Formats: sequence, C-alpha cells, structure tokens
Amino acid sequence: MPNKEQEITQIGNSITIKGDILGKSDVRVAGNVQGSVNIEGDLVVERTGRIEGEIKVTSSVIAGTVKGNIDCTGKLVLENSSKFVGNIKTKQLIIQEGAIFQGNCNMGSNEIPAAKEASAPAANGKEKVQQPF
Repeated sequence: MPNKEQEITQIGNSITIKGDILGKSDVRVAGNVQGSVNIEGDLVVERTGRIEGEIKVTSSVIAGTVKGNIDCTGKLVLENSSKFVGNIKTKQLIIQEGAIFQGNCNMGSNEIPAAKEASAPAANGKEKVQQPF
C-alpha cells in the first residue's frame, strides 16, 4: 500500500499572518499568527513562534507563546520553553518543567455520570434519591 504523504504548512520566523488559518494539514509556526487556527491536523509552535487567537486542532506541541484558548481533540504538550495564557480543552495534557501556563484546563469528557436512585423506599414511604455530589 503506498504511503500518503502528509501535507505540512510552515510559517517561517520572519512571517506574520493577520487572519485565520483553516485547513486539513499539519501546521508548523515559527513566526507570528494574529488570528484563529482551525485545522484537522497537528500544530507545532516552535520556540520563536507566537499565536494570538483561538486554536482548534487534533494535537499540538507548543514550545513558543500562545495567547488564546485551545481545543485539542488529542494530546497537547507544553514544552519547557512554552508560555501559554488561555484555557485548555484536551484529552491528554503534558506540561514539561519550566513551561508557563496561566488559565483553566478541562480534560476528558464534559459529561457527569448520572446519580443512581435507591431502589428501596425510605422508612417514611418516600423514595430516597442520591445526589451526585
């Protein structure tokens, strides 16, 4: 079976993009992006890279600076040189020693398991309902 070559978009360190990035390829940022990044692929922000905007990706490795929220359906790695200010939503998070993270993190499913009801009625004849917390 032939290997499908993965497409990678690279933004060099001398480049500044003002606007949104949309697509179905991996993106590597060494320059500046002022706008949202919404890709069906992996995002790499190099040490010299900087993104100011909302991010939605499959997975990401950040070594540079990000100001904005990220929604990562897979794994997010904040390397020791990274500076991240914003909220994180991801399934798996790795924060290396030395990384700076300021914000909130939501990992896994947003669903709260339903409370189970007691099957036997209480002594006063009313059913007892267990509270979830």
